Amino acid sequence: MRVIFMGTPEIAVPVLGELVASGHEIAAVYTRAPAPRGRGQQLRNSPVHMAAQEFGLEVRTPKNFKAVEAVEEFSALKADVAIVIAYGLILPEAILRAPTYGCLNLHASLLPRWRGAAPIHRAIMAGDTETGVQVMQMEAGLDTGPILLSETIAIGPDTTTGTLHDQIAIVAAQLAPRALAALERGALMASAQASDGVIYADKISSAEAKIDWAAPGTNIDCHIRGLSPFPGAWFEHNDARVKVLMSKLDQGRSGEPGRVLCADDKLIVACGEGAVELVTLQRSGKRAQDAVSFLRGIALKEGDSLLSCSDTN
Repeated sequence: MRVIFMGTPEIAVPVLGELVASGHEIAAVYTRAPAPRGRGQQLRNSPVHMAAQEFGLEVRTPKNFKAVEAVEEFSALKADVAIVIAYGLILPEAILRAPTYGCLNLHASLLPRWRGAAPIHRAIMAGDTETGVQVMQMEAGLDTGPILLSETIAIGPDTTTGTLHDQIAIVAAQLAPRALAALERGALMASAQASDGVIYADKISSAEAKIDWAAPGTNIDCHIRGLSPFPGAWFEHNDARVKVLMSKLDQGRSGEPGRVLCADDKLIVACGEGAVELVTLQRSGKRAQDAVSFLRGIALKEGDSLLSCSDTN
């Protein structure tokens, strides 16, 4: 089939690769424009942009589709279908209708749960035991279109956003060519989303990422894993921010929320209910460390409190 591919971050790269390997004609790749990244804030192409260049594909980076010319250029490609994953721009109705079979989105949740921007983070943060990848026929509403294909993925007690992201990238790369093969055969069946169970996955703010030690340990563990590796759940110690990138529940211990219960071979902190072991931590400007290495370089002992002034006010 003649395909327009639309995606931007790393999670979209395997999908593009599988479409190319499956022999589909990629009419053009749409991705976000180069953005400043890193300490030097130099302009860098998106991961999809770089992958498309390696495949020798035409790359387009419009800021939006408000201009008539942008819509006309898209329509002139005369694509059979557009495959969209984590593109990052709103697609107007004229774009959604341009390909013969419209635009198919690969969404990282089991809709209608976790519509929106951060479905991977939110599923883990909420303590969900499963999520998935779904191929959805795009329409004007936010992730409201009918479901065409679906694959479920389990969320375990050690799942982080990073590990789940990688699983979803693999599953999405498998689903995309399956969807196109079924589309060519006329065998792609649409199912309307349920009207109940709608939850939105809002973007994560830095303030929201702060650990609330008064919350139950189960919630804090999900919070930490759901924000790992980015943006990273954090607490303050001696006016410095410390990210926690991995944790696990500690069975049988409890204490005053935020109080350090163990700081030798492990770092265990009391929560509103129960306690959590902080397994991997990262001080500002430093590399991630296991708890033992972290404790060697910081003055922290049993009985200390990780509550900051703002927590107690």
